[in-house]
Amino acid sequence: MRVIIQRVKSSQVTVNGEIVGKIGRGLNLLVGIADTDTDAELDWMVRKCLELRLFPDEEEGDRWQKSVLEIGGELLVVSQFTLYGDCRKGRRPSFDRSADPEIAQELYNRFVDKLRSSGLRVETGQFGAMMQVSIENDGPVTLLLQREAT
Repeated sequence: MRVIIQRVKSSQVTVNGEIVGKIGRGLNLLVGIADTDTDAELDWMVRKCLELRLFPDEEEGDRWQKSVLEIGGELLVVSQFTLYGDCRKGRRPSFDRSADPEIAQELYNRFVDKLRSSGLRVETGQFGAMMQVSIENDGPVTLLLQREAT
């Protein structure tokens, strides 16, 4: 499983000109599901996304001391199978490592449900749709989280 995690001031996703998900301060998560992912990868990734200290503590200056949970932030979760695109050969990416759409959607939905169980506001894109994502990156802070099945 791969997640591009971005600290944002705001973010929204649009499908066919209609906003389907929108958040304020929090995290934008672009989520790629591999063909080998299981609940173990989901659980690890949920914990990392919720607990990583990516937000400054105003009392301590710019030092990152707080997680999205601690600031009561919001999450926008967008499926992104292209995170498993392999561009090492040829001129067209290979997506052999991406999970089949049916399996990926089930795992993606479980990932979102686990994030929602935190009590934070969680918005999503539309799985499998052509989406436009607007991100007001804060920092900018952008990290790649990766957890492969063992």
